[in-house]
Amino acid sequence: MNENVLAKLKILAESAKYDVSCASSGTVRSNKPGMLGNTVGGWGICHSFAEDGRCISLLKVMLTNYCIYDCAYCINRRSNDLPRATLSVSELVELTIEFYRRNYIEGLFLSSGVVRSPDYTMERLVRVAKDLRQVHRFNGYIHLKSIPGASRELVNEAGLYADRLSVNVEIPKEENLKLLAPEKDHKSVFAPMKYIQQGVLESKEERQKFRHAPRFAPAGQSTQMIVGATSESDKDILFLSSALYGRPTMKRVYYSGYVSVNTYDTRLPALKQPPLVRENRLYQADWLLRFYQFKVDEIVDDAYPDLDLEIDPKLSWALRHPEQFPVDINKADYELLLRVPGIGVKSAKLIVASRRFSRLGFYELKKIGVVMKKAQYFITCRELPLQMQTVNELSPQRVRSLLLPKPKKRVDDRQLVLDFGE
Repeated sequence: MNENVLAKLKILAESAKYDVSCASSGTVRSNKPGMLGNTVGGWGICHSFAEDGRCISLLKVMLTNYCIYDCAYCINRRSNDLPRATLSVSELVELTIEFYRRNYIEGLFLSSGVVRSPDYTMERLVRVAKDLRQVHRFNGYIHLKSIPGASRELVNEAGLYADRLSVNVEIPKEENLKLLAPEKDHKSVFAPMKYIQQGVLESKEERQKFRHAPRFAPAGQSTQMIVGATSESDKDILFLSSALYGRPTMKRVYYSGYVSVNTYDTRLPALKQPPLVRENRLYQADWLLRFYQFKVDEIVDDAYPDLDLEIDPKLSWALRHPEQFPVDINKADYELLLRVPGIGVKSAKLIVASRRFSRLGFYELKKIGVVMKKAQYFITCRELPLQMQTVNELSPQRVRSLLLPKPKKRVDDRQLVLDFGE
């Protein structure tokens, strides 16, 4: 393989690593005669781990890291002095096919800095996907980053070749986006989102009439928000996420803890490390919105605008609402079971199915998969060990202290500890 192309790839793969909005494909492309590859539905893409534990990989790369914008939070901003590179359409297509044939990857995640104009850049991204599909008959997964400000015609064409399209919101509030990226606005982001949504819905309607009508971005769209670069509260972030999930084609909102890559810019906070715990809590809250039937104002509100960093959002809600507990496992409906800390979607469904045959007790719940360390304070069932007390008997503060992670014992790094594998 051409050494010049591999040198470019090294630079552009490094430049692409801060974009996290590329996990699950959620689409199926069956293997067909005369075509190269297939996509397994429901598995993760881009070095994520599938439910069965296997790691799925794809080529995550930028077409170019040159950019006309000077966004304060971006490593590829115009004013940064860093190695720059650009892959031609043919070079990137050849790389993808060669890597796929060697079993290095299972698909492509392609983004780009903006050169000349949004439309010029978007047209090149579309050409990559089009050549892969039509010239090389590539049937693997393709995720394209739609360029903010790109025309509807180009976004519509992209949707014919890509499995998923995404447009990053980046900063949740318009005024903060203007502070850090004066050349951008939310209108240029939400317009392509709307084009993608309309394309997916029109395609779905067309396929109901004509079975073999082409699919448009069958895995929908996703977006990403940067956490910690600006002053937004978790409430601000989650309300925007909830609004985005209200759109029928939005599949995932990703949260990326701000990495301090441009420390010289005084508009940015001086963080020693990314806010990874906050990022994790936002993902947990996001899960509650999508699968546990919670509303945003139940998770965060004016009194609690930020998520508790010490305990997960579901436990935090339960401790603020002790009047909802204890829940009788053998009588409560599915929606109420979902609100019990320690009970997940799968275990709630198993509880509802199992109790039709017999009353459930402590040991049956453990076998089902309920995390009894948490759930014991919020439930009643056929039999619980005598020493167990509910949240109302102990008080929310006491339960919180019992469930807080124990501080790890500090190890004196001046001592050398050897393990001889006794």
